[in-house]
Amino acid sequence: MAFALNQGSNLQQPVCHLEATGKLKFGMQERNQGRSLVIVSTMFFEDRKDAGQRMVSMVEAYRGAAGAIVLGLPRGGVVVALEIALALELPMDVWVTRKIGAPFNPELAIGSVDSDGNLLLDENTARLYEVSDRYVREEVVSETEEIKRRYEKYRGEAAPPSIKDKTVLVVDDGVATGYTMMAALQSVRNHEAAKVVCVVPVASPRVMRKLDQMADEVACLSTPSYFGAVGEFYRNFEQVTDTEVIDFLRRAREAQSGA
Repeated sequence: MAFALNQGSNLQQPVCHLEATGKLKFGMQERNQGRSLVIVSTMFFEDRKDAGQRMVSMVEAYRGAAGAIVLGLPRGGVVVALEIALALELPMDVWVTRKIGAPFNPELAIGSVDSDGNLLLDENTARLYEVSDRYVREEVVSETEEIKRRYEKYRGEAAPPSIKDKTVLVVDDGVATGYTMMAALQSVRNHEAAKVVCVVPVASPRVMRKLDQMADEVACLSTPSYFGAVGEFYRNFEQVTDTEVIDFLRRAREAQSGA
């Protein structure tokens, strides 16, 4: 996978050379420029269910695969993950990581944390906003507790699935800064997954290289050159509730038990 500048543009676009496409998978509109294939994709989705259904073709190779599992990132990623799991006849569960927001601007991610308390920190952004070490430590403790609360709510007393030596499809509804997904990929890797596949309908081009470095494979339908927020690419981007997540997990279990 190579990156190049479009002619007449200051925006970096991924370029797939015809003779070597690499391991990044894109669903895209394409145009030829010399010997390169330039991604000019901007795709809009009706809702998360629509996005999940469209993603199936990108991961068709894992249909019914032994030792494969789909993990959705709550909450929105679980909606996408369910459609993929049902179509591919794979088990599904949740994998919870949490964004750490900047002081006075919680929507701006300065890092993320997983259930084991492992921290990914954007040191440049943290320095820019003069974020103290104490603030980061307190947020790690707080968000780790929130992760535990969510697991208890979603799974009850059920044990989490073992992902050791499995192929794991990690699914979210989109990637902006990438920190929640990166924490999930790192966490899944730490739990000894055999293969880690990052699956997202839409992602900011600037984070794709980071995801590629952390996953064995990245499947993405759309990488718009202008990217403000994930919700901009959905006509319906309503908040997903914990109750809905629990219901999606129930549907996935029922589908597996009836298979």
